[in-house]
Parts: sequence; C-alpha cells; structure tokens
Amino acid sequence: MKDKILVLGSNGQIGTELVTALRVTYGNDNVVACDIRRPDYEIKNAGPFEFVNVLEKDILNTIFAKYKPTQVYLLAALLSATGEQNPKLAWDLNMNGLLNVLDLALVYKTAKVYWPSSIAVFGPNSPKNNTPQFCTMDPNTVYGISKLAGERWCEYYHQKYGLDVRSIRYPGLISWKAAPGGGTTDYAIHIFHEALKKGSYASFLSAETELPMMYMDDAIRGTIELMDAPENQISIRSSYNFGGVSFTPEVLAEEIKKHIPNFKLTYAGHDPRQQIADSWPKSIDDSFAQNEWGWKPEFDIAKLTLDMLMNLKK
Repeated sequence: MKDKILVLGSNGQIGTELVTALRVTYGNDNVVACDIRRPDYEIKNAGPFEFVNVLEKDILNTIFAKYKPTQVYLLAALLSATGEQNPKLAWDLNMNGLLNVLDLALVYKTAKVYWPSSIAVFGPNSPKNNTPQFCTMDPNTVYGISKLAGERWCEYYHQKYGLDVRSIRYPGLISWKAAPGGGTTDYAIHIFHEALKKGSYASFLSAETELPMMYMDDAIRGTIELMDAPENQISIRSSYNFGGVSFTPEVLAEEIKKHIPNFKLTYAGHDPRQQIADSWPKSIDDSFAQNEWGWKPEFDIAKLTLDMLMNLKK
C-alpha cells in the first residue's frame, strides 16, 4: 500500500518546507497539505490541499476518512511569544488539537504520527549548558507548558495503545523561505532581512543571550530521518533533544559582517521575549538522537549565514 501523508498546519514555517520535501519522496498526490488558510505559495498547485481546523474534530474526522493516512504530521500550534498574548487559545490549540489527532490515528490505524515539541519545555531550573535529554523541566510559558503536557500524552498513547508517535524538541529555526511564526528565536531570521534591506538591526534579545538554533534544511532532513527510522531504533516516545548550533545575537552579527562589513547591530531592550529566552537552554545534548537514529547537523553558523544571505538576495 502506498503511503498517504497528512500535514496539518502546512502553511507554517516548518510545514511549507516539509510538504515540499515529502512530495519529492512520496509524490505530489500522496502528500495532503492541510491548514485553516489557503496557502499563498507554490504548494497550492502542486498537490492536494484541504481546509482543516484541528480543533474541529468532526471535520478532521472526514479528512482522515477520505485519505486514510499512513502518516500524519501535526504542526498546527501557537508559538511562544504569540501564545503569551492569548494563553487559553494557545493551550486549546496546542493540546486539544494533539488529542484529536491521536484519537483519530487510533480509529483509522495510522501507522505513524509526528508531533513537534520544543526547547520551550525546559525552564528556569533546567540545566542551561548542554541540556540533557532527561532533567528538570519547569516551563514558564503556555507554549512550553502545552508542549511538555503534549510529550506526556504522546508517550501515554504509545505505551497504552501502541501508537507509533515520534517527536523532536526543535531549537530556534532559521529559514529564508517562510516568514517567522511568532517565536522567541525569530530575531535570527529578521536580522538577515534587515541586514540586506537597511544594513542594521535592533535586536529584541540582549547581546549575551545564547540560544540553540538550527537551519531549516537540517530540521526538515532530521524530521524525515526520524520518521524513516526503524521502530526498534526509537526508544524515546516523549520527544528527542535535537541540536544544531548555539550562538548569541552578537556572534551572529559578527558572522554577517564578514559578508556585509558595514552592518550594525543595536539592542531594543525591554521586550517580554527576553524573559522567555532567559529561561531556555543555551546548548543542547542530543546524544540520544545521534546514537539511536544517526542524527547529525550539516549547517554551522558560517554555512547557514552564507546560505541565508545568498538566497534572500535572490
């Protein structure tokens, strides 16, 4: 039987690129993009698209019944900074959307479900450097709270019902293809746009704020590698730590100056996202992902900076 894949939340930062990558492997007709808004990019004409709100379980049920997916990627979510502006909506979307998908995956015998977690599951009392897979997790944002709760639900559905759920704790993601989605790490995308347009950028995070980051090409490749890994290689059903490269705004600015020598970085200060960033890890220990399914990033800060500037100039 051919794989039929649903990507829920396909218009977001990850979804836009994931749909394209999956269609290359599985064929355009076998990857169904789903979102509450019609896509305004090339995906809308390249394969099937369905209007879906993951909170409307009846409509979601009709989509499962229509396609009988073998794999589902649930990406619909409100991110950290956006979620703090409307915490109850963020909890509802991030939590009940997941439960709806997990329930329907059981009904329709979906072989594999992917759901993304985040470094937001860590909090003020989590180790900041080389944050381990298992440690204190005390998130202080509704996004982080919902992701931590979601991890527990994913593991519960695997243990109780045998559902093959897989997950990654994404760091900050950097991409030139899609607009930022309202996250705390989004300065690392804005800075490239502003460097090319204005030659300057005012960072909402302080100079010494070090955070784990990853280039989107690595994130998409790692996500698909996890889903393609044999089931007996997957020991963690909550969510895997997933590492790329860590840096501060100052370090990233110095890398940009190698290509735009007159670039100037300033600091806006007094932004609520600073408090969120201060509670997150500075670097990630992803040895479980490396050892169990062979994860290894390809983009360091120099390579991602070059690629971002080259593609944004086009």
